[in-house]
Amino acid sequence: MPLPNLSSFLALIGIAGSIALIVYRERVGEMLGAADWMDYVGGVYNLVILTAVFIFFFSVATLTGTLDFFLTPIRMLLPQAQPDTMLDMP
Repeated sequence: MPLPNLSSFLALIGIAGSIALIVYRERVGEMLGAADWMDYVGGVYNLVILTAVFIFFFSVATLTGTLDFFLTPIRMLLPQAQPDTMLDMP
């Protein structure tokens, strides 16, 4: 039986960690403390929930192999390296 690779192990840890963030969001929120910029996302507890949801979906996408599909819009925004065609040497 082949061993699972590291990315699937980290994805499972990410799923478990996101569930723990949801369950213990009050303790995590108290540990982080409230900042003024957190009011724009609904407060510290809502920020913890949004972070847990992002980690959960990122982990599931890693496990199912659809991470490239989710990251395609971000790749389209970033500049890509173009080959230098000016240096065509014989």
